[in-house]
Amino acid sequence: MAEADISPAKAVLLAVQLATKGQIPALRQLISLHRKTLHTELVLRILLTYLPESLDSSEYVPFLKDIEAGNGSGDSEEPFDTASVSEISEGDAKKKVRKLRLVPLLWPNAPEDAPTDPFVLFLIHRSLRIDQSTGLITQLPELLVPFLHRSGYLRTWMISTILPLIRLNYEYHSDEGTVLTIPKFESLDDHSGVTLLLSQTGKDQTSYDKTVGRDLKGLTGPWMYGNSRTKRRKLRKSSTLSLQAVESLEEPSAADHKYSGWEEVFKWMIDQAGTTWRIVVEGIEQWDGPGDVDLGGYEDGTMWLDEDDQEHLEARFARTVLATAYLISEESQDALDGVQRILMRIIELLDQDRIPTLQAACALLTPVPDLDGSDLLSAKNAPYLRNDLLDDHNPLTSPKEDSIKLLHALLISAFLCTRANCPLNIRRAGELTILQDEHEQKLAFTKLMHHLANGPKGDDKYWIRTRNEILWLRGWGAEELTENSDAVKGRGIFGQLAKEFVEVEVLKSLLTNTRYTLARSIYEVAMDPPLSKEVLHDAVVSAAKNAYDNATNANKTRGGLKKCDDILQTFPGTLKGSAEYEEMEYLVRVTHEVGKYRLVFKQGEPFRPVNLRVHSDPISIIGKILDQNPKSYTQIGDFLDMGRNMVLAGLTKEKVESGQPALSQAEQKAIAEKRIVSMCIDAALAEDDFETAYSYVVTRLKDIGGPAHARSPDLERRKSGLFAEAPPKVLDDWSWRASLQAGKYERTSNTVKPTHLGNTSGNVEIRHLEQRMDCLSQALRLAPKATLQEILNVYRRCEEKLEQFVKEEAKIEAAWDEQGDENLMPGGFAGTPMKNNATTSTSRAVEEAPMSLFDLSRASMARAQSGFSALSMVRGSNSTRQEKPRPESRGSAELSRVSTPDSASLKAPMRKRDQLKNVAVGGLASGVGWLLGAPPVNHSEDEGRE
Repeated sequence: MAEADISPAKAVLLAVQLATKGQIPALRQLISLHRKTLHTELVLRILLTYLPESLDSSEYVPFLKDIEAGNGSGDSEEPFDTASVSEISEGDAKKKVRKLRLVPLLWPNAPEDAPTDPFVLFLIHRSLRIDQSTGLITQLPELLVPFLHRSGYLRTWMISTILPLIRLNYEYHSDEGTVLTIPKFESLDDHSGVTLLLSQTGKDQTSYDKTVGRDLKGLTGPWMYGNSRTKRRKLRKSSTLSLQAVESLEEPSAADHKYSGWEEVFKWMIDQAGTTWRIVVEGIEQWDGPGDVDLGGYEDGTMWLDEDDQEHLEARFARTVLATAYLISEESQDALDGVQRILMRIIELLDQDRIPTLQAACALLTPVPDLDGSDLLSAKNAPYLRNDLLDDHNPLTSPKEDSIKLLHALLISAFLCTRANCPLNIRRAGELTILQDEHEQKLAFTKLMHHLANGPKGDDKYWIRTRNEILWLRGWGAEELTENSDAVKGRGIFGQLAKEFVEVEVLKSLLTNTRYTLARSIYEVAMDPPLSKEVLHDAVVSAAKNAYDNATNANKTRGGLKKCDDILQTFPGTLKGSAEYEEMEYLVRVTHEVGKYRLVFKQGEPFRPVNLRVHSDPISIIGKILDQNPKSYTQIGDFLDMGRNMVLAGLTKEKVESGQPALSQAEQKAIAEKRIVSMCIDAALAEDDFETAYSYVVTRLKDIGGPAHARSPDLERRKSGLFAEAPPKVLDDWSWRASLQAGKYERTSNTVKPTHLGNTSGNVEIRHLEQRMDCLSQALRLAPKATLQEILNVYRRCEEKLEQFVKEEAKIEAAWDEQGDENLMPGGFAGTPMKNNATTSTSRAVEEAPMSLFDLSRASMARAQSGFSALSMVRGSNSTRQEKPRPESRGSAELSRVSTPDSASLKAPMRKRDQLKNVAVGGLASGVGWLLGAPPVNHSEDEGRE
């Protein structure tokens, strides 16, 4: 059968066979012979139904071009075999043709606005079947591109669907295994589509700086080509949908849909700024916004965004760029450099004046223009730092000159703090500036000054620059724009802090870093010093105390103590005559003196200067020194100087209760002296050095010791009923205790032996007891009434021991005399009885016999009115100068008179033991005489008699 003689039904069946086998040349020849039967739509349906999807597009695209041009024959004369249909009857052929079930050109679920052109429908449907069957969408451009001129719909579909899908899966991110089909990709809404297209953007850290802009241009740009994805899929009654028709819509909802895809891109940039800010910074630098797209060369050369749309989207892009700067949360110099790049980019996009580099801007510190007129610094704008950054009503992200200047000022502020190791991001700097919360600003300022405190010690230029930077952070250079700079309220991140406060903190940092000459040149000798003399004085003293408190060594030539001393010497004109200055001078001096000794407060914790300044009882520290340094009590003069310096340093000041007078400095010195002497006595006794303790009692303590308690006035003593008797005030509770402890000391084998005896007894025991009784006599004179009995008991035991040793010594003397007179003396005379020997011995024995305590008490009652003071005689004999008896010791003086037989005996020298007895009796009469019925002493008569 000839090729041209087959029936139409058989021609259709043969065309199906040839299409199924992919024999395009034979099919082309068949169509040219049966053009009337195999018309264009039928051929397209046969190709769509039976042409293998795996067949390369290049093999049949020329054939499609011929069909589009209406040239069915083409240049091929390929013969085809008709044997397969020649044996089929005509009726069977027709039946088979009816059963072919050719696929319609309109694809399933096609939108109602799909084109009506059969050829365009075939191309789209053929592309979908290739994608569904083989996934070889890389063949689609070769299939579709030659026919883009035929339909705007086809061009839009190719650019917005096929192109981004091919780039995503096969060109830009081919390593990813997830491949979406065309229908699934088309079903994505704007948010899902943008998220998918940019899901791998910037993931490759080695090349993200090159790919972010590429993805924004080559993926999201084509995706947004033409109009909104969602709006294009709305069902319409019109048969065609062109770019011009979409762009001409004026309804607000249409405009919203038109921009919704780009808004998702802007939101993606916002999200990236908070997490991976480097991606968004690179994207901003490489992408010019929605107008900068890469359509693969498939566009037709016409503007796909009209002027209004372009202007709107550029404004939204600029707002997004500004918003990303506030959302970069990382606190580092790299992040701030990224903000600088963003700022330079937005200035370039808006065609404004260029700004200097970040380092240059921090060096220039140009004053920030007044932004009050723009209302940007209003506290109501604070929520816009965190929320609604893309809102058109957000003034902070509005692409205007004032908002850019504000961002630049915040950037410099954050960079200055971050460079000083006090990291700050843009948002935090904005909160400090807009909210103007003084508490928050002070916290940030304190943190900054803490980090600046560890600056270079020997670089004045650094500290001059640092001071200028801190002052700029407070006012943003507003002082340079006004005459009265002190009255200007700061606008910067430390604007609520007083300038005086800022200057004081800067001064303290200078002093902390030993920049004394620079500090003095700025704050004391300058022509216009920034601080008043009173404020400077307080700041210097505070800095000196801070250096003192941080010192770890008590040597004033090293460490913090040297720094404290140097600070005090730096400002002579300010500190001269100041009480605080003098106290700090004495404090440094006494600390240096304490540092000469070993002193540990706790186990393994050495003494630090601050321990002395904050100690509740600094005099007690001397006691610790005496305990921890053997034989140190011999340096009593040094310790007395130390105590006086503690008083002069103000360490012994006490909080005065209401209604109570404060102790004068002289009284504090007296108390310190008494305490230190008492401590030295106790330390000497603890080391068994009784001789030194005794010498301190009779030489130092005798002159400074006073009564333990003040006597209550008569009016207070006579009060009764509701009024309780006021307790006596403690005056000297240390001297009598030290004397008593010395009086209680008993010799042991470890007791330090005396180096000389002087005019005292050669018997060491007798001498020791006499010294103890001297100490007890001193204790009796000073002790409160409640303790007299205890002292008297000790005194009585000493007296008994003394009498015992005296008797033993007398026996030894008598035995020695007797042996010497009768046996040892050569040429001795025989013993001649003498009449008066017995009398003399008897009288001497009576004279030597000690009087008991109660005998003394009876004698004192019998002779209470005899009228002379034995205690005065005792004092006169033991001292080179005569002193008037103290009022509180008159009782002892009066009572001591009873121990003398008559007044004539006052002219004769009194023995030491009698003197001690008189003192003891005087103490007894003043302390417990009332127990024995002693009559009250008439002080007025004594005073008159004296």
